Amino acid sequence: MEEYVPIGFFIFSIAIVNAGLAEQKGRSRWIWFLLSLILGPLATAMIVIWPAPQRSSSPVSVEAKSS
Repeated sequence: MEEYVPIGFFIFSIAIVNAGLAEQKGRSRWIWFLLSLILGPLATAMIVIWPAPQRSSSPVSVEAKSS
């Protein structure tokens, strides 16, 4: 009997890895998980190639607002 990995297991594994990559880049874990189920390895390339979203450079603290 040949051993093989079913394609569904492969795509699900890729989706989990992509969710972790997306979270590290500051993106939504669930959205990228779902996109990865649809797009597969193409979603991996998109996560790796696209730069992380820019954060605002001047955070406003709660103390500064109340003063």
